[in-house]
Amino acid sequence: MPPPPSDAIWAWSIIVAATAGVIIRPFRMPEAIWAVIGAATLVLLGLLPWQDALTGIEKGIDVYLFLIGMMLIAELARLEGLFDYLAAFAVEHARGSPQRLFLLIYLVGTLVTVLLSNDATAIVLTPAVYAATRAAGAKPLPYLFVCAFIANAASFVLPISNPANLVVFGKNMPHLGTWLRQFALPSLASIGLTYIALRLALRRELKDETIETRVPHPKLSRGGLLTAYGIGAIGIVLIWASALDLQLGLPTFICGVATAALVLLINRQSPLPVLHGVSWSVLPLVGGLFVMVETLVKTGVIAQLSALLHQAVSQSVSQAAWSVGIATALADNIANNLPVGLVAGSVAANDHLPATVVSAILIGVDLGSNLSVTGSLATILWLVALRREKIDVGAWPFLKLGLLVTPPALIAALAVAIR
Repeated sequence: MPPPPSDAIWAWSIIVAATAGVIIRPFRMPEAIWAVIGAATLVLLGLLPWQDALTGIEKGIDVYLFLIGMMLIAELARLEGLFDYLAAFAVEHARGSPQRLFLLIYLVGTLVTVLLSNDATAIVLTPAVYAATRAAGAKPLPYLFVCAFIANAASFVLPISNPANLVVFGKNMPHLGTWLRQFALPSLASIGLTYIALRLALRRELKDETIETRVPHPKLSRGGLLTAYGIGAIGIVLIWASALDLQLGLPTFICGVATAALVLLINRQSPLPVLHGVSWSVLPLVGGLFVMVETLVKTGVIAQLSALLHQAVSQSVSQAAWSVGIATALADNIANNLPVGLVAGSVAANDHLPATVVSAILIGVDLGSNLSVTGSLATILWLVALRREKIDVGAWPFLKLGLLVTPPALIAALAVAIR
């Protein structure tokens, strides 16, 4: 039974305020604090029963396990110098050409995103690219933009490429073969068009660049090599799990913990540096968002959205797919793609929608977030990585670039998916 209208209005107001806090970070307080405050306020004011709040938190278990496993392996790779090695490899093989370096970093970013998720590209590859480009005497910013945009453009190649994929599909994750049939060609369109648009948008900066042909190339340690093998093994295990229609959280967690334990044991290293480097605050952030979306379910918002989408599908599947794909893409940049993905996933689960409509929803959630700095958790984490290097990218410069780069890729990916 839906709550009284006044309670629903209070609940929505708290959710809007908490989401704004996550995006804007008033008083420079971490994103997770605002999500937890929002969730706790809903419970304390009696707008959401604590039992329902626990239900919302429990719905995120697969996502929490996935994030822990991926963050462990990504932090291990950072500490073992794997990302520094890959970035230096790209600079060395660019042979003094900024255009070639741009392409190589784009390819490395694609590989990292596909196999380790877009958050790894934002958190770990970004500082490595900064260090390598500085060593080569290049202006880092054009190459750092690569890390931001490819993190989302390549994030629906595989189910493991973006935590938002798990959020949208939940327990209804498609078999790997079905996933590839739905998203292989849209992913190619997304990656290809994003590269072309980004390359054209930054052509002047690259044209005026001069970079060194040789830079210090760190030697890959035994731990780094083992971590690389571990990442490959994780990719195989997760593809196998996806092919068997298993949830991906637990296999990711087990593989991440096992790889980290093996490398640390062989190197006789303490686990504390790895554990310290993991962004644990992401977990309460996601948990708070799940609670807020559970509130939307209880207040009838999800049911209303489901009814609207069902009506649109009954009139025209292709028009509904285009509309919902563009709508979710725009919503990403107002409310961030993680809560948008949670809402969209709840709507999709209610309606048993046609595959083309669900594909459009996921593409909008993943790729639409490239429009602005507030679009995705990965882009927010990218900004955090830049701040550590004393680089400030404002919302307006990113939006100007996003407006040039994102629409062509989004339209192309949707067109291929809805064909």
